Amino acid sequence: MSESSVPTSPDVPAEAWSGVHRGPLREGEWVRLIDQKGRKHNFELTAGKRFFSNKGHLEHDEMIGRDEGFTVTSSAAGQYLVFRPLLSEFVVSMPRGAAVVYPKDAAQIVALADIYPGARVVEAGAGSGALTCSLLRAVGPWGKVTSYELREEFAEVAKRNVDQFFNAPAGSSHPAWELRLGDLKEELPQLEGQVDRIILDMLDPWNCVDMVADKLVPGGIVCAYVATTTQLSRVVETLRAHGGFTEPHPWESMVRDWHVEGLAVRPDHKMIGHTAFLVTARRMAPGERALRKTRRPAPGAYGVDYTGPRPADLPPMETPETD
Repeated sequence: MSESSVPTSPDVPAEAWSGVHRGPLREGEWVRLIDQKGRKHNFELTAGKRFFSNKGHLEHDEMIGRDEGFTVTSSAAGQYLVFRPLLSEFVVSMPRGAAVVYPKDAAQIVALADIYPGARVVEAGAGSGALTCSLLRAVGPWGKVTSYELREEFAEVAKRNVDQFFNAPAGSSHPAWELRLGDLKEELPQLEGQVDRIILDMLDPWNCVDMVADKLVPGGIVCAYVATTTQLSRVVETLRAHGGFTEPHPWESMVRDWHVEGLAVRPDHKMIGHTAFLVTARRMAPGERALRKTRRPAPGAYGVDYTGPRPADLPPMETPETD
């Protein structure tokens, strides 16, 4: 059977809310054009419209109705690959209010915070909706993602981006998503029932540890996303001092491309380095306390210069005598 005669696969069921389609491109979908230099352009297909670049123009009608993965030539002989954008490609090019959670970090959160179909997840804050898209795809239409956002203008951007990615009909959103405007520290205690996962993308996640402990089911996971080492230290030590969570696991991920061309095989000159630190910990059952590491802290780790939260099993710091 020739490639041209291969039957088109049926579309992804609408009730899956996957954010993707199979089959021919249709009006209203977004496409991603990539030129020979790797430059990328994302736009919505609209019948009768044109796409313009420094290589001339393309008719949208030439793309509508074709299976993705083809090349088109512009009026000035520019060539482009045409595909539907992947989630990882969509989030780095979508309109932004707040900074987005990069795909490398979103993937780590979904995997190491163990976001699963049907999970009940709380997210603070929603930002521009990048992480929200990954969380909703992971929990599926039978889960629940409740996103809190302090700033109304950010919430509006997040809603537009999430609705766009999931092709939500006008006036509706993903059935598993609830976007709430407000401060998590004030609103979380009012949330009905307990949840399985809590993702804290905020300036001071350590101030939420007590209420997070109340809302998480035993075995549930809290994941903090922080940008600086001082934030990292504070959230880890607060979780550790609380006693109701397992030993916090802090880490970061860095992504480096490679140049591969004949005998020239080497690391690329650019990489996605530090974006944020991630910290995860699991909730103990009520009344149970986590085991402490048997390894003693490094000398001076909790010395006179340390002013943060202090593990409960360490003796109190003696105030140095003065003359």
